[in-house]
Amino acid sequence: MVELPPVGTPVFLAADAESSYRSRLEEVDGTQITVAAPLETTDRITLQPGQKLELFWAQSRARAVVPCQLVSTGDDASSRWLLKALGAPVSSNRRQFVRGGGGGALHLLAEEQDPLGARLLDISEGGLRCWTEHAVQAAVNDRIQAAVSLHGGQVEIDGVVHAVRDAWDMPGYNVVMRFQAEEALAQSIRQHIFAAEIAERRRGQG
Repeated sequence: MVELPPVGTPVFLAADAESSYRSRLEEVDGTQITVAAPLETTDRITLQPGQKLELFWAQSRARAVVPCQLVSTGDDASSRWLLKALGAPVSSNRRQFVRGGGGGALHLLAEEQDPLGARLLDISEGGLRCWTEHAVQAAVNDRIQAAVSLHGGQVEIDGVVHAVRDAWDMPGYNVVMRFQAEEALAQSIRQHIFAAEIAERRRGQG
């Protein structure tokens, strides 16, 4: 039988099969689960109260998953989020992509449009999110290319537009791009996220 981990355990929130947000278990009261606001959630419109998602954490040979519904969110990154468990924890071997590593510059290239400067919000092995000041002349499922600076250097990623939304915290747009990463690119992305996490911990300790 799988049980929820101790309070303080690092956990993840998965809104879809291709990405996840880093968090931490804060409190459990029956079916109510409180977690820290995800570190990468600068685009709150992607996670709204009422939305179903999965809470998961690492085990020795698998991942434990709890189906949940997002009940409420706070107003800032230091707040707590309230979830309602919709079932018991179970073991799962399904692959999840961890996202992170935001902050760097990138360029978007859509058909019939000059390259657009943008800022990376986060990236995973299945997609990326970025902010750009200018409108993107591309619709959902249109082909798009991103030139991204990762830990090992700049790479060009081909993918499709998943969503274009008004940015919630500043003028401009948040663009969500999906792609299938070959192993070399996937490794570069993992190294980039890992390096960003180390830098984040060092800043927190300073």
